[in-house]
Amino acid sequence: MTEDIINFIPQMISFFSNILNVLIFFPLLGVLIIAFVPREKTQVLKALALIFFLLEAFFSLHIYFHFTNTGVIDQFMINLPWIGAWNIHYLLGIDGVSMLLVILTAFTMPLALIGTWNSVGQGIKFYLISLLFLETGMVGVFCALDLFLFYVFWEVMLIPMYFLIGIWGGENRVYASLKFFIYTMAGSVLMLVALLYLYFKAGRTFNLLELYNYRLTSMAQLWVFGALAFAFAIKVPLFPFHTWLPDAHVQAPTAGSVILAGVLLKMGTYGFFRFAIPLFPDATLYLQPYLIGIALIGIVYGALVAMVQPDMKKLIAYSSVSHMGVVMLGLFSLNQTAMTGGLYQMLNHAVSTGALFLLVGMLYDRTHTRMISDYSGLARLMPVYTVFFMIITLSSIGVPLTNGFVGEFLTLLGTFQANRAAAIIGATGVILGAVYMLWLVERVFFGEPKHTHGLGADLNLREVLVMSVMVFFVFWMGIYPKPLLNKLERATETVLLKLEDEREMALLTEQSSVTGQSGTHWSDLRPLVLSLCKMP
Repeated sequence: MTEDIINFIPQMISFFSNILNVLIFFPLLGVLIIAFVPREKTQVLKALALIFFLLEAFFSLHIYFHFTNTGVIDQFMINLPWIGAWNIHYLLGIDGVSMLLVILTAFTMPLALIGTWNSVGQGIKFYLISLLFLETGMVGVFCALDLFLFYVFWEVMLIPMYFLIGIWGGENRVYASLKFFIYTMAGSVLMLVALLYLYFKAGRTFNLLELYNYRLTSMAQLWVFGALAFAFAIKVPLFPFHTWLPDAHVQAPTAGSVILAGVLLKMGTYGFFRFAIPLFPDATLYLQPYLIGIALIGIVYGALVAMVQPDMKKLIAYSSVSHMGVVMLGLFSLNQTAMTGGLYQMLNHAVSTGALFLLVGMLYDRTHTRMISDYSGLARLMPVYTVFFMIITLSSIGVPLTNGFVGEFLTLLGTFQANRAAAIIGATGVILGAVYMLWLVERVFFGEPKHTHGLGADLNLREVLVMSVMVFFVFWMGIYPKPLLNKLERATETVLLKLEDEREMALLTEQSSVTGQSGTHWSDLRPLVLSLCKMP
């Protein structure tokens, strides 16, 4: 027994010498410590959780400053045997995209907690444990390179978010949490089937790096891509799988909405970029026009529906559908400019939409209403709040010198190079976004004050601090995006080079079919795809 303990200690030291392991499991240490603090000491509990969130954010800077931009998922890699009978490994690694998403997660959590410090009054202990547990799941998703491990983390993050919505949400929280759970589980089941098929077909391996070098037949790619795309489309969410999002956002507590918009939605687009596109290049190239079409529908539909929402939170939720459609448009334009812009827009959306949810939550804490019709003339009553809301609004609609402009400009520029009609339709989303956001500002902040009860003072020091950090990111990412774009560009190069190889292979296959040689040609699959698109 003593020898086992002696051997175990250096193994654990070696395990946590890898920064990715620290980032994944450090929040669980916070869970362990908070579990022993009496639930009545709410301020102590919140202070402990904040310390762990801030330390996690500080640790995440290590991967930024020690990152070598190779464009390959080989940074801070760790590969340990886990379940030997199934050849499942504890395999972690990051590239520029996952590195930035890990940092985004680490910084979102403390900002969400500080910005909503007094928003939750009951069950504080379990609430904080859920937030810490959620962070472990989210960071794990972005670092996992074993598909089984990825699936485990994907499911882990579902549980705390379900509790956050179902326990600390609004009046219809049970309905919203069940809808969120059912939608996500439906996608997860198909994902698991796809991963198991890939596992057995590729020689019993879940190793993503090995699977990158394995090529399924074109027909198999179509079906497996479809299964994964269904799971990722729900998480994005893409039209018509978006209906869970407005309910979840409206009913979730403010911190839940910030995390949902800032991090969880990015897991869908990350899944497309990391798994669906590089693993199934044939299917990606063939289904590209259909996915661009769905993205465009989401951009326009989300903007139009946002325009008629009476609830501020619901308006922002539908704006997320439109903004994430822009991300998908960039990814599936399949050129470096658009794909880099789409990935950058992921980060922009986290900053601008997360900040909007924080601002709406701060107002709701004072008045307990989110209805637009209940407000007017807030600029006179809360001038500091108004300034922050205006800056974040300009970021959301992509005004130059803000972060939103960089992502939208690169996405539309790259899309125009690939498909001019798609770029023109996508640009209408930018115009409509300006309409519904500026109309919101006009109704809420100008005119004669209508709702003064409960407003009290303007933003306090804590709230100003949080919003100042968000505004800093708005302008830093808008004025000097180069450090982040460089890391995204190298990652997109790797994916696009693989797609280029597949284009050349497809051309050779087409030439072979012309000369009478056997082979699967994409024209054989067109009737199947068209029939799938017509299914209800």
